[in-house]
Amino acid sequence: MSKTTRDRYAPVADAAEWPVSYDADRGTYHTRCAVTDYEPASTAVVMAVAVIVGVSPDDLESLSTRVDPDALNTLVVDWYESESRAGDGSITFPFDECTVTVRADGQIVIEPDCSVDTPPRS
Repeated sequence: MSKTTRDRYAPVADAAEWPVSYDADRGTYHTRCAVTDYEPASTAVVMAVAVIVGVSPDDLESLSTRVDPDALNTLVVDWYESESRAGDGSITFPFDECTVTVRADGQIVIEPDCSVDTPPRS
């Protein structure tokens, strides 16, 4: 029996609303964002990256230095409400030692990468 992509991810931790899983084949972490007021995409990104790099969310760089959190949230809500385009969009940006991709279907893919334009953590 073949495994689905989701089956091969190893659970890492719960970050806010959605669990964070690790894809050992690709070296990436995966979570989702809810399109709600209580957990916008920006919150899901911050919480997941904090889990992955092993720090408190308060110890991360400000998300706004990399992407406008309100614009990110609005974009994801727009994708969600425009079901005909739901699978078409994504946005990728560096954030605190990682490369983050937020996809139109709500999936967040985080690739740890110390070579991105982020100063090393002291």
